[in-house]
Amino acid sequence: MTAVPLPHLASGKVRDIYELDDKHLLFVTSDRMSAFDVVMAEPIPDKGRVLTALTSFWLEQLSEVAPNHLVTLEVPASVPAPSDLVGRVMVVRKAEMLPIECIVRGYLSGSAWAEYRKSQSMHGTPLPAGLRQSERLPEAVFTPSTKAAEGHDVNISFEEACDLAGADLATEARRISLAAYSRAAALAAERGIIIADTKFELGLIDGRLCLCDEVLTPDSSRFWDAATHRPGSTPPSFDKQPLRDWLEGLGWDKKPPPPRLPDDIVDSTRRRYVEAYERLTGRPFSEWPGVKA
Repeated sequence: MTAVPLPHLASGKVRDIYELDDKHLLFVTSDRMSAFDVVMAEPIPDKGRVLTALTSFWLEQLSEVAPNHLVTLEVPASVPAPSDLVGRVMVVRKAEMLPIECIVRGYLSGSAWAEYRKSQSMHGTPLPAGLRQSERLPEAVFTPSTKAAEGHDVNISFEEACDLAGADLATEARRISLAAYSRAAALAAERGIIIADTKFELGLIDGRLCLCDEVLTPDSSRFWDAATHRPGSTPPSFDKQPLRDWLEGLGWDKKPPPPRLPDDIVDSTRRRYVEAYERLTGRPFSEWPGVKA
């Protein structure tokens, strides 16, 4: 990807963050793919554009739930705009980020299912007996976690979230997260998609909690096809799960360097990301800026 001639602040597994000025950042979403906390050598073409496009869509849909940090999707005039940057950048307002991950679960899956099998609880809160894997919960639940600089985040109780972020902010973060999930899940259901769970990032801008970073993408959420959802098993996700399953089958030790991804795995992963965008938005991905026909 083309180098950006701005002060580089940070890079995650997928995003690169640059300082645009004293009030704004430039987010560049790459096509990097990580699995088991290891970045693969092969990118997934257009993955960064899918994440940017879906985030933009959801911020539109959730504008009445909470403000957000997005200013524009245009490449700033001060930055060269070769084709590999178009469609994958966001200019955003700087925010004071909360020290917690704001996770909402509507279905019993992932680490929540693992905990339930052991203790019939989720984040320490008892759940009804007899629930099955991937079953819809009686109601959506806010289940925060820590933000780990390295390794995995740790699930925490709401009381622990209050200790980290402050009771007032944690309570408002819970309200926004549950409202955003509820609205998004209802829209997705109309289009045959289940949002099993998702992770929001919230930060303070001018004293108000705002939605920040990526929102309801295949990297931050678990999307299932409603037509194939059956409690008692794990439905295929519109994300990297098929890639993870392929890696699991190799017996790889989940340490760098990662195995080389064959072309069919790269292609199938791209197709799942694109399908998630098109089904959720009802818009053809080919029309998104920078996407080659």
